[in-house]
Amino acid sequence: IENKKIPYRPPPANVIALAERGQVPLLMPQKANRVAAVVKLQNYPDSYLFVARGVSPKVMRHLRRTRATVNEYQQLRRRRGGLQAAHALMYFMISFTALLAAIWAGLWFAGRFVAPIRRLIGAAREVSTGNLNVNLPIRRGEGDLRRLSQTFNTMTYELKSQRDALVTANEQLTDRRLFMEAVLSGVSAGVIGLDSQGVVTLANRSAEQLLEVPSDGLMGKSLADAVPEMADAITELGAAGQRTRAQYNVTRLVNEEERTFAVRLTQEDGADDGGAVVTFDDITELVSAQRTSAWADVARRIAHEIKNPLTPIQLSAERIRRKYGKVIVEDKEVFDKCTETIIRQVGDVSRMVDEFSSFARMPKAQMEVQDLRDAIKDAVVMFQMSSEGVKFEMDLPDDPVVASFDRRLLSQAMTNLVKNSAESVAGYIEAGPAEEEFRGRVRVSLVMQDGFAVTEVRDNGTGLSKQHRSRLLEPYVTTKAKGTGLGLAIVKKVIEQHGGTLTLQDITDVSDEAHGAVVRMTIPLLTDEGAGDQGRVLETNAN
Repeated sequence: IENKKIPYRPPPANVIALAERGQVPLLMPQKANRVAAVVKLQNYPDSYLFVARGVSPKVMRHLRRTRATVNEYQQLRRRRGGLQAAHALMYFMISFTALLAAIWAGLWFAGRFVAPIRRLIGAAREVSTGNLNVNLPIRRGEGDLRRLSQTFNTMTYELKSQRDALVTANEQLTDRRLFMEAVLSGVSAGVIGLDSQGVVTLANRSAEQLLEVPSDGLMGKSLADAVPEMADAITELGAAGQRTRAQYNVTRLVNEEERTFAVRLTQEDGADDGGAVVTFDDITELVSAQRTSAWADVARRIAHEIKNPLTPIQLSAERIRRKYGKVIVEDKEVFDKCTETIIRQVGDVSRMVDEFSSFARMPKAQMEVQDLRDAIKDAVVMFQMSSEGVKFEMDLPDDPVVASFDRRLLSQAMTNLVKNSAESVAGYIEAGPAEEEFRGRVRVSLVMQDGFAVTEVRDNGTGLSKQHRSRLLEPYVTTKAKGTGLGLAIVKKVIEQHGGTLTLQDITDVSDEAHGAVVRMTIPLLTDEGAGDQGRVLETNAN
């Protein structure tokens, strides 16, 4: 039924589709004051019931407002997720900001609380590296940590004061040690420091050189083990009970040579178990010089006392033989033998007295620039012409060996050396040589070494024993059955007058030969100034 006040307007296709699915859609036009609905009729195919009714404009306004509100609510409802996310993000940001603020406040408070401990840890680390100049600040409000900082500063101050005192004391000890080492190194005498147990704690360079013992052979070792000869003397010195002892002479073999040392002992102040200082010096040359001087005086007295009656005795014996030689008939042979013995023995004693006189009054050397080879040849050629059982060899340089020496004295010294070697070979032959077809040999050589002329006399005789070898250069010391023992003493005095040295060695010490001796004579060559004049001097001597 159509109402003219409410004109029919066909519903939209979507409304028909909703009604086809069994729904009852409502139609509320925006500009019309009515409400319409469409329902599908079940008993009438393809038929729909359209009902429309007019509505008060006021109701429609409320309805449209309600619908707008619903749409707005739906829109707000659809926007609720984003709003919740925004609110959650805002809450998270506010919470995170508050958390950061709390953390910062906690760290700031913790920093204020831990700062003194950190300063203390840093200062302790600096002290552990050796820096004692650390000073912690003292701040109010830090409580016990403030007192701990004060205590730490006091500790570092005390440590620094003690360290400075130790460093100063160590520097003083070092200076004293260096001064003592410098003094001891310049002292010619040997100095050995001992502790209470007799162990060597100090040894200067002179002690090592005099004893020919390296530093590791002395330091830290007992003196009785390192130098037993000196330990016995120290025992005797310590038995006296005095702090400064008298001098004791000790004999020790050094490089196969007997040396004499004057030993003194000084104990440290204090108890009996304190250490001691041993000082010693090599007095071998002094003792030898004293013996030589004493023997020279004895030789002078002997020569004076003996030589005077020798001439009358010899003259009387010769006169008795001439006067009564023809008269005596009975036992004439005995008479002649006795007188001959007296004359011969007087001659032997006279020659011995002459040796005493030569040793006691050694003439002063008259130095001249000459060729040293000539003095050596003078001595060797004489024996080459007279000796038959010994072969004499010479190994001399081709060029002149120019030195300043007394040719007479040096020839006499060489003669004594060659004579001793020849007698040593003869003694070996008389004793019966161990080798078959033994041939006695004396070899004289001359070489130049470091500004010195070194003359060696080698033989294959009996050799030299190690015992008392150094004393063979002293007067009246000999290993031969016959002789006065003045030969080597005279040679030594001649060499010393020429500024040289004389050494004795067994040949087994310097070569592989089974027996023999080596006597080495060393005299200085000319200096550069003298060498410049040698040509003119030799030319003058030749002319």
